[in-house]
Amino acid sequence: MKREPIRIYLMSMLIAWSALGYADSLETILKQLKEKQGLRDQKLPVERVETFEKPAEEQAVMQAVVEPVVELIEAPAPVVEVAANVVYSETDTSGIEQPQRRIDDLSIWDSERFQREFLGSYGVNADIEPRVTVVEQEQMQKVLDVLSEEDSMDQALKLLTKFNKEAASAIFDFTIANLHFQMDELETALQFYSQAIEKFPNFRRAYKNAGLIQVRNSEFKKALPYLTKTVELGGHTSLAYGLLGFAYGSTDQHLSAESAYRMAILLDPETVDWQLGLARSLFKQQKYGDAASLCSSLIEKNPKSADFWLLQANAYLGMKQPMRAAENYEYVNLIGKATAESMTMLADIYVNEERWDLAADSYLRAYEIDNGENPSKPLRAAKILAARGALKESKRMLNRVSERKASLMEGDLKELLKLQARVMVSEGGGEDVVQVLEEVVAVDPLDGEALMLLAQHYGRNVPEKAIFYYERAANVEKHEAEANLRHGQLLVGQSKYQDAIPLLRRAYELKPRADLEDYLKQVERIAKSRR
Repeated sequence: MKREPIRIYLMSMLIAWSALGYADSLETILKQLKEKQGLRDQKLPVERVETFEKPAEEQAVMQAVVEPVVELIEAPAPVVEVAANVVYSETDTSGIEQPQRRIDDLSIWDSERFQREFLGSYGVNADIEPRVTVVEQEQMQKVLDVLSEEDSMDQALKLLTKFNKEAASAIFDFTIANLHFQMDELETALQFYSQAIEKFPNFRRAYKNAGLIQVRNSEFKKALPYLTKTVELGGHTSLAYGLLGFAYGSTDQHLSAESAYRMAILLDPETVDWQLGLARSLFKQQKYGDAASLCSSLIEKNPKSADFWLLQANAYLGMKQPMRAAENYEYVNLIGKATAESMTMLADIYVNEERWDLAADSYLRAYEIDNGENPSKPLRAAKILAARGALKESKRMLNRVSERKASLMEGDLKELLKLQARVMVSEGGGEDVVQVLEEVVAVDPLDGEALMLLAQHYGRNVPEKAIFYYERAANVEKHEAEANLRHGQLLVGQSKYQDAIPLLRRAYELKPRADLEDYLKQVERIAKSRR
């Protein structure tokens, strides 16, 4: 465990206690600490230290000593790991769909401002901080002596547990909670924060740290009462408002999230996380113009951030400006940060604009980004293009997927073969179509769609085979009605009206339609007249 914050903490305590005549013991501790850590005459970076004037020393001095005890932790680790290793000072600092950003996506944990303010000094406010007795001051001094040693966490916890009687100050529960927080024992830490709050209901820092644990655990609904109470007790910091906005956004309370993010930005206009959070909350409220405008300012500051471009693209789609969204998606691809999802969105835009070649290029780019591991997406794309008449582009995609034919799962293989058959039929293919369809049926004898396509193919020249496949397709529930109808129509074409009637009746029973009813009546009249 790094000891730098502990040294900083003890120096601030030395200055505070010196004002009240308690310097000797802390001077000794600091001297020992310097000898052990090799600090000697090195200056320690303390930004601000509050001093206390009599007659409040008996109440206040120990509060200054105790309140940041668990904030004796090493400088914040990357991203959310900091949340396990630190507890915030009162001065503090500081993602939509696509999914809501995870708490460890926030960059504030690594910021210089956060680390600086975390290591700052701490004032005392009797309205939001519990008091300690003279005896408890002495007990906490022993804890401080232990914490000045290396690897002393367990020993400090034993002492705190020993001193933490039922009537002891909430500071002890809070300090125990912070130490467990530092060791990433979050559930235990939460339990002691709750005990501290129970003893002292206005303990603001206990609310804040408990709220942070809930955010860290993605328990956003549970975090909200702690964070709102923090603000209610005067914790009007950018971090409190920012995390409150994150929690509101994660529980789909986007109007409240917007308000919280605006307060965070008011107090800290430099932290991008809050601005991006505000943009997401605006988007979720369908305030697309506001979201797009805010994203423009974010993009101007950081043009290489894909998040800003993609969020603005979604806002443009909401504003019914798809080609402006396409420009954003293209730029994200240009800087090498495109995802399969963003390229698929781009391709869908081009399909709607009937730019078939660009659509196929984008679909294939999405397939490449996925390393060919999700063939269902390009198969869907090929189906869309074929349905729009873009057979050339659809065939391009099918050929690319065919390159991995041997590794396809059964379902994807069947879909590939059927799509290839459809394209061949549209292009006037003959025996090649039959070969592909029979391959599909060989893979799955109950594939009603393939059986129907084979029956229709043979219906032109080999009606006996067509009837064979229609009868097989009729055994597949999904295709029974259509198979009976087509079979009946084939028999009508052969003037076998009487044989066609039962098939047509069955088709009508399964899927009643006015046109089919009229057709059946006509066939029945003709059959009756032919008797």
